[in-house]
Amino acid sequence: MALNDEYVEFTIPKQKTIALIAHDKKKQELVDWCLKNKEILSRHFLCGTGTSARLVCEHTGLPVKAYNSGPLGGDQQVGAKVVEGKINFIIFFSDPLEAQPHDPDVKALLRIAQVYDIPIANNLSTADFMIHSSYMDTEYVHRVINFDRNVEKRVKEGHLVEE
Repeated sequence: MALNDEYVEFTIPKQKTIALIAHDKKKQELVDWCLKNKEILSRHFLCGTGTSARLVCEHTGLPVKAYNSGPLGGDQQVGAKVVEGKINFIIFFSDPLEAQPHDPDVKALLRIAQVYDIPIANNLSTADFMIHSSYMDTEYVHRVINFDRNVEKRVKEGHLVEE
C-alpha cells in the first residue's frame, strides 16, 4: 500500500479472495455459474455467506469459507473484510424483483465495495465478463481515496468538529 496526498494505492493480488453471495431465488444460478467456472475459481480463495457458501461447496467441491447468512450479518461480515483488505472481489447475484429483509445490509455492502473500488458483479453477464477478464490472472493496482487525509482536510476546513 503506497500513500500519496489524495489517494492510497491498493493491490488486488493475482490470487484473489472472492466472496460468493446469492439471494434465495438466485442460489441455483450461482451454483451453476461456479460449476461452469470451477477451473478459474479453483485458483483463488473463496468465501461466501451462509447457504450460498454451503451450496457452492457441496455442488462444486470447491473449498468455500462460510460467514453468517445475509440476514444474520453475513453481508456485514463480508463488508468488514473488504474494509480490512481481505476480500477483493465479489460475486453477488441479487434478486431485483423481491424485497429482502436485510436490504439495508445489502446496500451497505454494495456501498463499501464502491468506496473501496472492489470489483463486484450483481448479475450473470457481469460475473462472466469479470471472471474472464485478463485481470483475473494478474495483480491489479487501484487507487482509493486517502480517507485519513480526507478527514484531516475536513477538520482543518471546519467541516468536522471534535467534541
